[in-house]
Amino acid sequence: MSKMKLRVLILDDEADFTEELKEFLQVRDFEVYAANTPAEGFESLRRRPYDLMILDVKLPGMSGLDILQQVRKLYPSMEVIIISGHGDMDTVIQAMRDGAIDYLRKPFRHIDIQLSIERTEKYLKLYRQLRDMQDQQSLISAELERLIDRTFIGESRPIRQVLELANTASKYPNTNILITGESGTGKEIVARIIHFASEQRNQPFVAVNSSAVTDSLLESEFFGHVKGSFTGAVNDKKGYFEVANGGTLFLDEIADMPFALQAKLLRAIEEKKIKRVGGTDEVQVDFRIIAATNHNVEQLIESRQFRLDLFHRLNTLTINIPPLRERSEDIEPLLRYFVGYFAIKLNKPLPKINAQLVEILKEYDFPGNVRELRNMVERAMIFCNTQTLSSIDFQLSDKKVGKVSKTVVLNLDEQEQSLILQALDECGYNQVLAAKLLGISRDSLIRRMKKFNIRINREQE
Repeated sequence: MSKMKLRVLILDDEADFTEELKEFLQVRDFEVYAANTPAEGFESLRRRPYDLMILDVKLPGMSGLDILQQVRKLYPSMEVIIISGHGDMDTVIQAMRDGAIDYLRKPFRHIDIQLSIERTEKYLKLYRQLRDMQDQQSLISAELERLIDRTFIGESRPIRQVLELANTASKYPNTNILITGESGTGKEIVARIIHFASEQRNQPFVAVNSSAVTDSLLESEFFGHVKGSFTGAVNDKKGYFEVANGGTLFLDEIADMPFALQAKLLRAIEEKKIKRVGGTDEVQVDFRIIAATNHNVEQLIESRQFRLDLFHRLNTLTINIPPLRERSEDIEPLLRYFVGYFAIKLNKPLPKINAQLVEILKEYDFPGNVRELRNMVERAMIFCNTQTLSSIDFQLSDKKVGKVSKTVVLNLDEQEQSLILQALDECGYNQVLAAKLLGISRDSLIRRMKKFNIRINREQE
């Protein structure tokens, strides 16, 4: 059997550069193709599969970063190395976030690109081995293993209890589950763990942010619609209930779902039948609901913002994920994992971790929980130029360090209102930026501002 070669596509507008690099790689037993325009590149991608793309940031008529986003969606199994003669740190960060496996700045030595590809080739070989393993019968899906390894790293008893509950829930596919916890604790990850550990692992997992769907499209998004049922309905469309048929429908921020839709959701759960907007035929559906919220739902029930009967339908089993500040023993293993992860992703040497940094992080409140720690590590790794990570790299001098005191206000509504006001103030009362900072949609922010009667006057804008 002939040796399988790594297939590489070079997309760069400098013809001399592409030919020189092509010859260099061919001598080293790679199968190489070259393109000098985005059109040529996409045509070549359509003709044959590639393992790797070497992509220039500056191209005629189209940004290399835009191409990166497209090819990562269209060809997710192909890796991309970004190259540029005009790179800056913002470009590097954006390329890595968009899925590039490496970044090289021109001019670079041929040995640099060779080493970069060899690292990629090792990754691809491991990926192929994993893909082959997925074809075999396994007691636990690869998706579940990935999620547990990467997100629920920890030694604390609360996290072990969360995983035990998730494992138990996975064995009962008809049981609806409510996951509670602060933003950034990993509620969607727990939902995915439950789904991919269940017998329905090969069926759809549909994640919906209940607060992100606009009011005018809520019913259409959930129930679907038939062609011509309203302006803009140019085709029949399946809603979330139909798309999730046979699998799991994950409803994030369920407490923000409009009251009127809650009754229709309850009916769909009970009857397992729906009608598309503008349609007359009933569609049979069967799905498990996993809902999540960072609100105190019982308080919302008392204020008649959430239906009691829907609450009872959703919380057959409740899983609460404690905030990171209440399980400080998990901070160090999470920190070490994220440092190792970003060292590989950013192609940087693995730094040592200052012992004092761990202690300082244990005293930090982490209002953004695990998500905040991950973002802190990513930023620190990008800008760290030494062999040791310290509190300076994390800019902890600008953050409030200290455990939550016994006198802290624990009322969720008061805390939420305070966070919204802080975000608006930090963003100069720009609602788009404030929503992004809070990790919610602008529509969700507006609804919450109405809830707390928060108004912005012209002087603040």
